[in-house]
Amino acid sequence: MLVEPRARAEIAIIGGSGLYDIPELRNVSEHKVYTPYGEPSDKIIVGELEGRRVAFLPRHGKGHRIPPHRVNYRANIWAIKSLGASWVVSFAAVGSLREHIRPGDFVVPDQFIDMTKGVRDFTFFEGSVVAHISMADPFCEHLRRIIIESAKSIPGLVVHGRGTYICIEGPRFSTRAESRLWRDVFGADIIGMTLVPEVNLACEAQLCYATVAMVTDYDVWAEKPVTAEEVVRVMEENTIKARKLIPLLIKNIPEKPDERMCSCCRSLETALI
Repeated sequence: MLVEPRARAEIAIIGGSGLYDIPELRNVSEHKVYTPYGEPSDKIIVGELEGRRVAFLPRHGKGHRIPPHRVNYRANIWAIKSLGASWVVSFAAVGSLREHIRPGDFVVPDQFIDMTKGVRDFTFFEGSVVAHISMADPFCEHLRRIIIESAKSIPGLVVHGRGTYICIEGPRFSTRAESRLWRDVFGADIIGMTLVPEVNLACEAQLCYATVAMVTDYDVWAEKPVTAEEVVRVMEENTIKARKLIPLLIKNIPEKPDERMCSCCRSLETALI
């Protein structure tokens, strides 16, 4: 697919709940990308930030109109890849399953557990060619380190450099029994609804991908039921922090990943049958 020069980007930002734009982008153009998998969540905004070409896509669409189980993850990742991006930083709102991970903190997970229910399209490889992608280390370690170090430089922002993200189907929140199961039996640290299959597909597309999980609340293991009102309040505060973090990330991301820390860009070498 040929892409016009102004639509090309080196780095892609996927905005989660509350993060629907990047006002700091300059020389902005808006692009409707057509994919073999249908339409992405929204038009992709491409612009310049810190001297780099950056693409932005709100995962739930502007105005948060698409629930997590209805996001067209394949179209989103295909569209980002088609614009030439090699780095993807995903922002997502999550709940905490640990006392020390507090609302307002950021977590850069290094593992995940998939508890979605098969409703979503998980792969680009559905026939004729079969790919078994290794997900032992599902996130780009090079990009994770850049995110962690960049976040540490923001006053007042607490960032946790490791954690297991359990992804549930949604859009409902957990029952108390489920929440205790995720925490006490599965050993997960944070809970959300959008990581899977986005992370799988990014790996299949050989993109360097990492997630910034923004904690909005304690899940119901803490006895207090989660309310949308509480989540929205903390989400707004987290969005301000995310907007401070993004320019630092863009400045610190190199042209190419260090392959000693990352095999994302070569993930298909050992996957195809």
